[in-house]
Formats: sequence, structure tokens, C-alpha cells
Amino acid sequence: MRITVADARPGDEVVLTGSEAHHAAVVRRVRVGEEVTVGDGAGTWLSGTVVEAAPKRVVVRIAEHSVVPAHTPRIVLAQALAKGDRDELAVQAATELGVDEIVPWQASRSVSRWDAVKAAKGVARWSTIVREAAKQAHRAWVPHVAGPTTTAALAALSAGARVWVLEPTASAPLSQIDLDEDDQRDIVLVVGPEGGISPEELAALAAAGAEHVRLGDTVLRTSTAGPAALAVLNARLGRW
Repeated sequence: MRITVADARPGDEVVLTGSEAHHAAVVRRVRVGEEVTVGDGAGTWLSGTVVEAAPKRVVVRIAEHSVVPAHTPRIVLAQALAKGDRDELAVQAATELGVDEIVPWQASRSVSRWDAVKAAKGVARWSTIVREAAKQAHRAWVPHVAGPTTTAALAALSAGARVWVLEPTASAPLSQIDLDEDDQRDIVLVVGPEGGISPEELAALAAAGAEHVRLGDTVLRTSTAGPAALAVLNARLGRW
């Protein structure tokens, strides 16, 4: 019976197959005798030694088992759909920088539009990007990619989370906004598309309790605003 990553303990052997084996043997080029880490994406973190290495099968003998607790508060990125690969670049970098959940946002000014078919393919594509970026960053937790959301749904999040809208015209810089260490509610960062967030959307989010914040004195692209905000929060929350 194959031992799962979550159940593995020192002395056990974990077998990687399929895309996981290919990534380890072909992309990362692990070799027999090499020390590696293996995770399940939900906090389990193993270290061990490679005892078999082939493109379709990699076997790791486990030396150490640990569980990495999830971050609190969680940081959620509501990323507006964007043309080209700009939203995907944001998703990739945000994952490397420690985001906990990603929500695709169909903003009114989004050039890219997801219908039902495109939504399923889009979420699957973003999920693949997230998994690969999490591997690259050696993250114990793989962020969840939610289904696409609307402005009304984003506004409703303010009832149970701290929602901060990244807006270049805002007066409050993110680096100076009040950050209560005892407040464990999710932090939701809202990033607009290439044309920015519309006045109507800004008003709707503000009316629901979201705060408008800015990043410096320049206007960042949709692909860089979210990752830049994550870097600021990582420093302020003591994660860096």
C-alpha cells in the first residue's frame, strides 16, 4: 500500500509518480542520494533522501516529518482579470510571495472576460500556475484558487474581513495603515485591471467598508501591484 505524504513518518518511503515525478527528476534534476523536501500542499513537510530517480517514478526515504501551521491572518488576493498574461504573472509572483488564496475578479474594466467555459479553464490554469510556483518557492501550503467573483461579492467580504483596495489616488499608504496584531480576520487585497478600478466599483467597495490604500507615488501595473503589496504586508506582519 502506497504511503501518502500526510501519513509518512521517518523510515517510510514516499513514491512520486506522474507530473510530480517528472518535475522532480526532469525539471529539478534530483539524483539518488540527494536530500530533498516533499509536501502535500496542506502543511505537511517532509525531508528525506532520494533512493530512486526516474522521470516516471521518484522514491524518497523520509528522515523527518513536520507540520507547518497556516498563516494567520490569511492574505487573499482579489486579482482582476487582465489581458495577455498579466494576471497570470501576478498570480505566479503572489504565490511565491506567500499569498494564501487567490480570487479572480471580473472587474468592469477587465478586457479579458470569462464566460462559464472560460471560467473553468481559467481557474484550472491559475491553479496549475499556483502549484508550480509553490513548488518553486518550497511552500508547505499551496494557495487556493477560488472561482471568479463579482464586485458585489467582493464588497460583501468586508463584513468578515479587512478589505484593502489598491488605488493610486488613495491618500493612505499601505505601509502606514493601522494593522492591529490581534485582528486575525483575513486581509483581502483588491487589484484592478489595466484601466484601473471604475469610480462606481470604488464607491461600492468603500460603502461596504473597504479601505482605499496606495503603494508609493507611482502607478503600478496590475501584474506588479499585488506582489508589491504582499511584500509590504510580509514585512509588517513579521513574516520577512
